[in-house]
Amino acid sequence: MNRRSKVLIVGPSWVGDMVMAHSLYRFLRQRTPSLEIHVLAPTWSLPLLERMPEVSAAHELPLGHGEIGLGIRRAVAAKLKLERFDRAIVLPRSLKAALVPFFAGIPVRTGFRGEWRYGLINDMRRFDVARLDQTVLRFLALGLDRNDDAPPERPPEPTLAVNEGARAAVLERLGLESTAVALMPGAEYGEAKRWPVERFADLAARLGAAGHPVWVLGSAKEHALGEALVSGAGAAGAERVRNLCGETTLTEAVDLLATARVAVSNDSGLMHVAAAVGTHVVAIYGSSSPLFTPPLTPKKTILYAGLSCSPCFARECPLHHLNCLRAIDVNAVHSATLAALSSAAVEVPPVSTTSGAGKP
Repeated sequence: MNRRSKVLIVGPSWVGDMVMAHSLYRFLRQRTPSLEIHVLAPTWSLPLLERMPEVSAAHELPLGHGEIGLGIRRAVAAKLKLERFDRAIVLPRSLKAALVPFFAGIPVRTGFRGEWRYGLINDMRRFDVARLDQTVLRFLALGLDRNDDAPPERPPEPTLAVNEGARAAVLERLGLESTAVALMPGAEYGEAKRWPVERFADLAARLGAAGHPVWVLGSAKEHALGEALVSGAGAAGAERVRNLCGETTLTEAVDLLATARVAVSNDSGLMHVAAAVGTHVVAIYGSSSPLFTPPLTPKKTILYAGLSCSPCFARECPLHHLNCLRAIDVNAVHSATLAALSSAAVEVPPVSTTSGAGKP
C-alpha cells in the first residue's frame, strides 16, 4: 500500500468478532501510519467502531444478520464508489459479504476462498485452517501483503476507548456504585455457550454476601435471564445484584465494563469487550474453544473442561447434557473471581487441551 492508500474493510456480524477485528486495524496502521481505514459494518456496530481510534470512518450496512438485500448493497456501493478506495478486505467468508466492494468497483478485493466468490474476490487467499487456528489470526492474515508468510506471533490487542464523561453519566443515570463485579450470563450464539444461570446466581449470591456490588450485563433479549439470576441470588441478589440487561446501550456497556474490577463471562461479545477495556476476564467456555477465540488480553483466567466431546461449536448441545459447562463448578469460578479481585491472578492458568484445540 502506498502512503495515501485508502482501504475498506467489510466487518464481521458478531460483537466479539468486531472487537477482535480491531487487532487488524491496529496492525494495518502500525505498518502504514498514513493509511485511511474505513469499515463497512452493521448498524448496531457503528457506536462500537467510534471507540476504535484507527477507524477513519464507519459506513452503515442496514441489513440484518443473513439478509442478502441486493438493492441495499448496490445503493451502499454507489455511495462508497465516490470514496475511491484502493483496496477492500472482506473479513466474512460469505458470498454476500463480497458484493459491496465488487459493486463499488474497488480494484483490489482481498478475501479467503469460500462460497464460490471467484470474480467478486480478485485477491483470493488460501484458507489454511491449521495455520490460521484463531479468529484474530485469520483477520490479520488478510491484512498482509500477498507474499508475506504469516501474521505476527503476538497480534496487537484490541483496545476500546473509554468515554469518561459518558461513564460518569451512565453511573449516575442508573444509580450505580463506582465499581463492581460484572456478570455476563448470556451468549447470543446459543445455549451451548451459556454456563447455567443458577450457577451464575450462586456466584452472585456469594459475591453479594461478601459485600461486592454485582452488575448483570447483556442485551434486552437477555433481560429475563438477568431476572432469573437476580432472583436465584436470594437476599444477596435483592441487596447487591442489579440486572442491567437491556438497560444500557452497547457503548454504555463498554464504559461500565471499564469500571468493573472483574468480568465473569461466557464466551460472548461482551467478554471480548471487557478484555478490550483492560478488565480482568474470568472466561467460561463450553461448546467453543479458548484456543480459537480467547480473550485478547493477558488479564484473563480461562475455565474450560476440555471434555472428549469439546469443542463442538454447536448452538445447542448435540448430546443434550451440557456437561462441558456443568463440569465447571461454582467453587472454581468463585475462586478465580476472588483471585482476580485480590490481584493474585498473575499467571494465566493453562487451558485444558484434552480434546485438542478444535476449529470450525
